[in-house]
Amino acid sequence: MIYLALISLLVWLYLMLFHGRFWHSDQTINLNQINITAWPSVVCVIPARDEAESIGHTVRSLLDQDYAGPLSIVVVDDNSSDGTAAAARAVIRGEEESEHLVIVDGAPLEDGWTGKMWAVSQGVTKASETEYILLTDADIEHAPGNITRLVGKAVDEQLGLVSLMVKLRCISLWERFLIPAFIYFFQKLYPFPKVNDPRNALAAAAGGCMLVHTKTLQSAGGIAAIRNRVIDDCALARLIKPLRPVWLGLAEETHSLRAYEDLASIWRMVARTAYVQLNHNPVWLAGTIVGMLILYLIAPASVMIGLFTGHMMLAGIGAASWLIMAWTYLPTLDLYRLNPLWALSLPLAGALYTLMTVDSARLHYLGRGGAWKGRTYP
Repeated sequence: MIYLALISLLVWLYLMLFHGRFWHSDQTINLNQINITAWPSVVCVIPARDEAESIGHTVRSLLDQDYAGPLSIVVVDDNSSDGTAAAARAVIRGEEESEHLVIVDGAPLEDGWTGKMWAVSQGVTKASETEYILLTDADIEHAPGNITRLVGKAVDEQLGLVSLMVKLRCISLWERFLIPAFIYFFQKLYPFPKVNDPRNALAAAAGGCMLVHTKTLQSAGGIAAIRNRVIDDCALARLIKPLRPVWLGLAEETHSLRAYEDLASIWRMVARTAYVQLNHNPVWLAGTIVGMLILYLIAPASVMIGLFTGHMMLAGIGAASWLIMAWTYLPTLDLYRLNPLWALSLPLAGALYTLMTVDSARLHYLGRGGAWKGRTYP
């Protein structure tokens, strides 16, 4: 057991010191460092399927932006059954629809496309003449200065894609337990400083908020090039980065309205795409399980076994790994304004996310992979 404990400690030391500063959570947009005078045109494309509850807040937040350049919104109602289009239209005032808001009735899903990408492609077609396109989900409430920040960053650094991991809702007990861990794991999988380094091939994005340079997207083959992708955000980043740098950061005010009140809702969210992330590869799944056990189970197990058996060296090594783990989690907890003691729960969160990944594989082999809003993808 002591050898496993040492391996775990060495891995955590590597992650803390050499894995792209993933845990610092310091990749944010500082508008004071941006100096541009001409603000390009932006079209916001919102694919929406059965999002009546939140779409109005998203549209209103975009209409209320303080952006100095031309700004318009295209909502693609992806065959909703809950009055999504009416909810989007209900928030407009006066001539806003004709001037700033267009609502498109989505065409039936074509073969070979995921539902979201099919809706996005229809919106992007309406935005082909604009300089930048903001791809955003229908449950995101944008801070008034969000587009100014995104465009300022993109223009100032000549980026092909600027994406923000918006703040997810973190109110319920299950959200406080698992949502910051989700953000932490995403940063560990895709260290933001590496993504933001033009010399590094690693590319990633967060699908809730992505500003893309229109001509770069067109040169890369457009949305059709990723038409069948379930994890479309990272696929888009990989498409763009060979042509222009991409940047991924953390939002401080823009946030998601989607609630995850219980474990089941978070489980469904993760299980929908976790096995897709592993390319449906059982060998990668096995490696992931082993890796997660070494990272998140060995440390607390070593502490408990060491204390129970009186093997204080084993307990000390396990405690060191657990403390490093907790220390690297603190910046993410601070982002979500949570008590630092939540850092000690990370091993249990890791165990649950491992089970969600295993369940994602199970759903795939049952033909129910990628299930979302009544659609599944083989």
